[in-house]
Amino acid sequence: MRFIALSLSILAFVAQPAVAASSPALASVEDQLSALVSNKSADVGIAALDLNTGETVSIKGNTPFPMASTVKVAIAALYLAQVDNGRRSLDDTINGQSVRSLMHRMLVFSDNRAADTLFKDLGGPSALEAWLEANDVKGIHVDRTIAQLLASKRDLFDRRDSSTPVAMVDLLKRIYKAQLIKPESRDYLLDVMAQCETGKNRIKALLPGVPIEHKTGTLNGLADDVGFITLPDGRRVAVAIFTRGGADRPRTIAESARAIYDGFKAVFTWPFGAPALQK
Repeated sequence: MRFIALSLSILAFVAQPAVAASSPALASVEDQLSALVSNKSADVGIAALDLNTGETVSIKGNTPFPMASTVKVAIAALYLAQVDNGRRSLDDTINGQSVRSLMHRMLVFSDNRAADTLFKDLGGPSALEAWLEANDVKGIHVDRTIAQLLASKRDLFDRRDSSTPVAMVDLLKRIYKAQLIKPESRDYLLDVMAQCETGKNRIKALLPGVPIEHKTGTLNGLADDVGFITLPDGRRVAVAIFTRGGADRPRTIAESARAIYDGFKAVFTWPFGAPALQK
């Protein structure tokens, strides 16, 4: 029995995305983030990945948190994957509404009805979950539509519709590197995410003028923000910050994002000028 338990533990560890552990070079950044969140009343999970160097940092990176509306990034990616294989088009209409309009409202204004219209057309949570599993994206669970989630009794520790910070960053990495969708679809998705109007007091709050593509998630007692931060030398960092319970969650996200930006900028200097977009 002890051998079986040990084997299961090893398998569970192996199943985690590759960006689970913080990089030694970022120890000072991790220490700063640890000190920051230890002074907060909220439960905070953070993961960040330099998409050029592969260096990572995480705080409670393998702890599941509710995704809330950050799941809309995955919904968009699934739709775009089907655009790429010719099954759908951004020029399609659903219930008399253009897909481009639905995508814009879902990602820019976090419109729940637009999200569920796309979600239903794609086949719902089971279709998205199956696509993630087929692409070996681990640590993300999709169980309910947005309407079903909002109608359910609130439980911020429910494993349904959850993601670990590391898993969300892994999804963002695969999107950015065009492993799940083609470069043209990736560029379209990032362009729409750059227009996000929600959560201006989160990742963006303490990074004025910094290029950011992101998507927020909000429930009673929960504030999330995930996306991409561009450093002065052109490197992008994929970031997922989840906060639940406690107080002043948006400020915690803002301060964490600023610490990530400053830390990654200070530790690594890209030697050849601004790097090209990774594909």
